[in-house]
Amino acid sequence: MAARHHLIDRSPSAVWAVLEDAHLYGRWVVGTSESRPEQGHWPEVGSSLVYCVRLGPKEFTGRTVVRRIEKPHTLELEAEAGALGSARIALEVRPWGEKTLVTVDEHPLRGVGGTLHNFLLDWLIQIRHRAMLARLTRLTERMTPPGPDAAARRPAAAG
Repeated sequence: MAARHHLIDRSPSAVWAVLEDAHLYGRWVVGTSESRPEQGHWPEVGSSLVYCVRLGPKEFTGRTVVRRIEKPHTLELEAEAGALGSARIALEVRPWGEKTLVTVDEHPLRGVGGTLHNFLLDWLIQIRHRAMLARLTRLTERMTPPGPDAAARRPAAAG
């Protein structure tokens, strides 16, 4: 199982606003682009979105389904990747002082990924999570201005 956490300098509601926007999925999930709602109202249980995955000149379509939600703390998804199988991706959003701690936990469920699941695959997923959480952070911080006390929390620039 591959789990990683990251501290974001915004409120949990700001992070959740990004997670619940189906059109932003392709901007923070590594490897995806052009996400759009497919079925239901994202992120209700059973709702889904589709997205493109580009590998060089090839383009593939993927699908993600919401399997569990406890707004605004937990979002569990199943990402389906055709012949490669599917993976469970759980995101936990919790207040951490004046910031937000986001934990992502992913593991293969079905198909080739589930069959070949091993330490090396977990290591690759960890690399993906690092980039994904960095993207989520940048997107959340761009979309939400810092709170009135954010300047007081940041260290002064060396001068």
